[in-house]
Amino acid sequence: MENIISLIAQESAPAPQGGGVSMLLFIVIMFAAMYFLMIAPQRKRQKQHQAMVKALQSGDKVVTIGGIIGTITNVKEKTFILKLCDNTKVEFLKSAISEKLSDEEKSAENK
Repeated sequence: MENIISLIAQESAPAPQGGGVSMLLFIVIMFAAMYFLMIAPQRKRQKQHQAMVKALQSGDKVVTIGGIIGTITNVKEKTFILKLCDNTKVEFLKSAISEKLSDEEKSAENK
């Protein structure tokens, strides 16, 4: 008896139509949205950071990712040597540099 009822219920249920094309379109739109909202801006920031690091030279004041502020005294292939105070020099990887301090920030820091 239960088999007859389940068979009748299956036959009366409407079959889904056109689900494949609309689902594929939805997935493509979601991937495009993810790319334009997340991946593209991250790549842009990464390229800007790489250009900033390549442009650094001796005498520039920088901040490391750890928050240490120093002045570049020597530029090597993969590292910078930063002068932190009068007799303290520390070597940092180029990837550890977070940002370059502008002239306005330098003057405000000296006051």
